[in-house]
Amino acid sequence: MNVVFLSPHFPPNFFRFCVALRSAGATALGLADAPWDQLRPELRAALAEYYRVSDMHHYDELLRAMGYFTFRHGRIDRLDSMSEYWLETEARLRDDFNVLGLRTADMARIKRKSEMKRLFQRAGIRVARGRVCPTAKSVRDLVKEVGYPVVAKPDVGVGAAQTYKIHGETELEAYLASKPPVDYIVEEFVPGGIVTYDGLADREGRVVFDASLRYSRGVMEVVNEDAEMWYHAVRDIPQDLVDAGRTLVDAFGVRERFFHFEFFRLEDGGLVALEVNVRPPGGLTVDMWNYQNDVDVYRAWADLIVRGQTEVRASRPHFVAWVGRKDRFRYALPARELRRELGPALVHHERVQDIFAAAIGNEGFIVRSPELGEILEAVEAVHRKA
Repeated sequence: MNVVFLSPHFPPNFFRFCVALRSAGATALGLADAPWDQLRPELRAALAEYYRVSDMHHYDELLRAMGYFTFRHGRIDRLDSMSEYWLETEARLRDDFNVLGLRTADMARIKRKSEMKRLFQRAGIRVARGRVCPTAKSVRDLVKEVGYPVVAKPDVGVGAAQTYKIHGETELEAYLASKPPVDYIVEEFVPGGIVTYDGLADREGRVVFDASLRYSRGVMEVVNEDAEMWYHAVRDIPQDLVDAGRTLVDAFGVRERFFHFEFFRLEDGGLVALEVNVRPPGGLTVDMWNYQNDVDVYRAWADLIVRGQTEVRASRPHFVAWVGRKDRFRYALPARELRRELGPALVHHERVQDIFAAAIGNEGFIVRSPELGEILEAVEAVHRKA
């Protein structure tokens, strides 16, 4: 089986997908703009061949690369990057080379929040009131319906970039004057914590691995306020979240892919659907799942691609948390002292690339324990200020 992986070197932990593909028996073919000698040794060893383009945004170069791979190795069976950024590029290449997976016709429902909202409603999942508001009048009409505060975000966008929380007329005027010239969806503000239903679906759309994350704060607040954030993978997923998540797997036709569905958990216990992503969660979340379950989720994905099945299952014997630090704060304990204080609960520590730092921190620590209390103590130790 021939699998082309776009940008296999970035994010840095994604090289493990190619390592897993080779271990599962696939021919892993890398396509990116990074020099070969800058790829990490494990990635170079995993790739049967690597094609470097001058710019991943030059589609004609990608076409030539795919044609070369086809000439050298035969039909391309799968193509992926696991990245939201390249979803549309992947879809065009699948169209042009008849590769199984998401096509250009599928992009609207998994890229546009307004289309997601329509499918949420069709599936019977509660949503925040709101719509795309192309004019100042349409925004003000929406505010009259739902009241302040409201949240404005790009209809097509990733994370909390260029997202606004608007509390009144002054902030509304600032938003109208500064927003980029793209479609924005404006919604009522939903007071509640963010929870997720995440996992991996097989070729028939059956969920074969699942997980759930809870966040200390919303990513929008973290980015806009340059604040700290931590999040953790839970051990027991509430049944209503499982039911809602699996309903969306069906509604969005998720097949042979990771998924990351975000919901608000309301104070009354209800769920409101927020967003659908057909990729793994960001950061080192896949690695967190590995620590939580003592398994290899990268290999689980590769086995699904190559064999159509995986033996990996979610047993969740541990809570696992990512705890981020921001460079603008002074902390009581440097990393070397944290290692001593946290002991075996600290399973990973690394600096974060600047492109991700606004959301998850400049430095991150992964901690795990079967007890949530120990996780909370670790979070306090990591965030303790000098």
